[in-house]
Amino acid sequence: MLDLPPLARFGGLLATGLLDVTGDPAALDSTGFWAVCADFEGRTVCARFRDVRPAPVPAPVPGAWRGPAPGTWTSSLDRAAYTAGVRRIRAHIVAGEVYQANLCRVLSAPLAPDADLDALTALLAAGNPAPYAGTIRLPGHGVEIATASPELFLRRTGTAVESGPIKGTGRTEADLLDKDHAENVMIVDLVRNDLGRVCVPGSVSVPDLCAVEKHPGLVHLVSTVRGELRADTGWPGLLAATFPPGSVTGAPKAAALRIIEALETAPRGPYCGGIGWVDADRGTGELAVGIRTFWADRGAGLLRFGTGAGITWGSDPEREWRETELKASRLLAIASGTYDDECGGTA
Repeated sequence: MLDLPPLARFGGLLATGLLDVTGDPAALDSTGFWAVCADFEGRTVCARFRDVRPAPVPAPVPGAWRGPAPGTWTSSLDRAAYTAGVRRIRAHIVAGEVYQANLCRVLSAPLAPDADLDALTALLAAGNPAPYAGTIRLPGHGVEIATASPELFLRRTGTAVESGPIKGTGRTEADLLDKDHAENVMIVDLVRNDLGRVCVPGSVSVPDLCAVEKHPGLVHLVSTVRGELRADTGWPGLLAATFPPGSVTGAPKAAALRIIEALETAPRGPYCGGIGWVDADRGTGELAVGIRTFWADRGAGLLRFGTGAGITWGSDPEREWRETELKASRLLAIASGTYDDECGGTA
């Protein structure tokens, strides 16, 4: 394994010179620039860096990223298990236990010992640009992430807070169904309720509902939820009220989490968690939902990537499986070196 120095990249900034690492989100209300990775299961790593400067993601260097061979990816849930899980969630909906639940699977492939996920970030920036793309490289703390997330979990500026839940995915806008719109509205209501726990009463609003956003190879329905935090609310309170993100759990959240635990066979880790940065000195921060995200599992010698779909009563099991394939296909091709940018597909 290479001796790689810690760094973080987000929003055109490069952070280096690691000062300290903590699992306590209260540190985000102190001082300094922090990279943040909160796993879906609850582990949080906050890393403070000394030097932060503008720096675009570098252009890919041929041979710098040694990705897995395309045929080596395996899934924590195969097609039969995933579609069975969709049917099981629909049964929970019929029983009145849940309105919607997100069902995910984790893909894994061998990772070269000298693989640097910051080099993968360069490839993702070229082949799959995303508004919340970034890198966190903390090899001494078990965190190596390259994300091309399109989804805003939390943006904070002083006491103003905003979330941008995504629900509804298709190759084109014509693929979006009534089910996708209904799913988005359900999750918006959940996010409103989450933020309402820590925001000034009456301040939570939805300025955009079910807007269509185009991303490489697909489209999403995206809504915006905004609020004004109470004066006594810091990052620990905000995260406690909203985590895990509602768009990757379901509604009601507690019931959806129980179903997820019963059906999924692999931990999600940083996938579906929160990944981003906090500038405690300026009172600002931006965390993405950790989707479209690769992470290194050095202990197992594997590169991992998660994909999933939101399941409602209107879900067709095979269509939901295809949605998970659609979300993964372009990014896996980039990581495995088979993405053909000129043709817009895989070689």
